Amino acid sequence: MSEPANTVSSRREFLKTSGKFAAASALAGVAIPHVHAADSQTINIALVGCGGRGSGAVGNALSTKGGPIKLVAMADVFEHKLKNSFDTLKRTFAGKVDVPEGQKFLGFDGYKHAIDCLQPGDVAIFATPPAFRWVHFTYAIQKGVNVFMEKPVTVDGPTSRRMFNLAEEADKKKMKVGVGLMVRHCRARRELYDRIRNGEIGEIILMRGYRMHGPVASAFSKPRPKDITDLMYQIQRFHSFIWASGGLFSDYYIHGIDECCWMKDSWPVEAHALGGRHFRGENIDQNFDTYSVEYTFADGAKFFFNGRTISGCHDEFSTTAHGAKGTAIISKSHHTPGHCATFKGQKVASENMEWHARQPEANPYDLEWEDLLDAIRNDKPYNEVRRGVTASLVTSMGRMAAHTGQVVTYEDMLNNDHEFAPHLEKLTYKSDPPVKPDANGKYPVPMPGINTKKEY
Repeated sequence: MSEPANTVSSRREFLKTSGKFAAASALAGVAIPHVHAADSQTINIALVGCGGRGSGAVGNALSTKGGPIKLVAMADVFEHKLKNSFDTLKRTFAGKVDVPEGQKFLGFDGYKHAIDCLQPGDVAIFATPPAFRWVHFTYAIQKGVNVFMEKPVTVDGPTSRRMFNLAEEADKKKMKVGVGLMVRHCRARRELYDRIRNGEIGEIILMRGYRMHGPVASAFSKPRPKDITDLMYQIQRFHSFIWASGGLFSDYYIHGIDECCWMKDSWPVEAHALGGRHFRGENIDQNFDTYSVEYTFADGAKFFFNGRTISGCHDEFSTTAHGAKGTAIISKSHHTPGHCATFKGQKVASENMEWHARQPEANPYDLEWEDLLDAIRNDKPYNEVRRGVTASLVTSMGRMAAHTGQVVTYEDMLNNDHEFAPHLEKLTYKSDPPVKPDANGKYPVPMPGINTKKEY
C-alpha cells in the first residue's frame, strides 16, 4: 500500500483559576529527554475527550506491562463526562490515575491546558469527535508530545490535506503517533495478510464487508431538548452530524473498509454507492439507514461494503476476501477476535479450511498501545497518521458517493474544497453551530441527485 503499516445544556465557563493554569503550564518548560528509556521513567498521559472511547483508550494504555505509566490530566467540554470518566478510571486503576482538580479542564481550550501538563515523551490521547482532530494535533506538534488519536482522523478533503501536512511536521519532531485503527495491530490478521501476500488464496478479485445491526450510539437523534444549546447538542450527539464525525458511515464503517484495503494492499481509486433513509419518525440526524458502496481498485478488483442500521433485520458483521484460488475471512462477528481463516475455493466450509487463527487472540485494543509505547520507550519510528488519513479519506469517498449519487474518485475526495466546519479552533460555548436546523428543528440531509457537489 502507499503507506506502511506502522507509518471515537450550556456549560459553565472554564473552571480553573489562572494560577492553576500557570502551574500546569510551567511543566511544559521542563527539559527532559525526548524519549523515555525503557523501565526508567514514567510516561504520563493526558486524555482529551472523556467519553467511552477515550476512557477505554486510557484503560488499554494503563493495562500495558512495558513500564510505568500514569494518567495526569483530563479535558472535555462536558463536565459530567469528565467526572464519570475520572471516577471510573480512578476506581479501576487507582495507583495509575493521578489527576488533581487543577488538572481537570473544561472548555474548548481545555485541550491546551491538558497537553501543557505533559512533557516531550508523554502521550496526549485525542478521543473527541473527529472534526477536532487537526486542531488538537496542531497544538501537540507545537508542544512536541506524542499522540494517540482515535479514528477517523478526518471527515472531508480540506482537513485531510491539513492532516497530511501535520504528519510531516510530526515526523520532523520525531513524534510517535498512533491512530485507533487497532485491527492493524491484530497478530492474527497480520499473519493472514502475510498468507495472502504469499499467494495462499491467489490474487484478490473481490472483497465483501458487512456491518448490519440496529441503531447505534448517537447516530439517531430526536429533536434537541431546550436545556442544551444547538452547538453542544451536536457535539454530544456527534454521530448524528456529518461535520462532527463523518456520520455513522465514517465513524463505524472505517474499520471494515480499512482492513479490506490492507489485505488488498491497495486503496480504491473510486466509489459508486447507494443509500437511503427509512422509518425516520421524528429523528433529526443526517444519516442514511442503509449504505451500499462499490469500491474499485486500480487493477479493476471490486470491494463491496454494505451497512444497515434498521432494527428487526438480519444482522451481520464480517469482512471477506475472495481470491483466484480461495477465500479468506478477515473478520467474523466482531473486531476481536477476528477468527481469521483461509479456505480452498469459494465455499467457506470446514472441509475446505486451510488455516485458522490460533485462539484465544490477543486484544488489538491492547496491542496498539503496546506497540506505541514500545516505540516511545525505544525510540522507534512510529507515525500512523498518513495511513489513518488515507483510510478516513477512502471512507469519506464512499460516504460522499452515497450522499451525492455520484461516482467519487480518490482525487475528487482529496481535492474537494468543501470543509464542513472551518475555524473549529475558535469555537466557544457561545459559538454558532456548524450546521443549523430549519424552523421545524430538522437539519439538512443528503439528497442524492439533487445536491451533487456537497453532501447537504
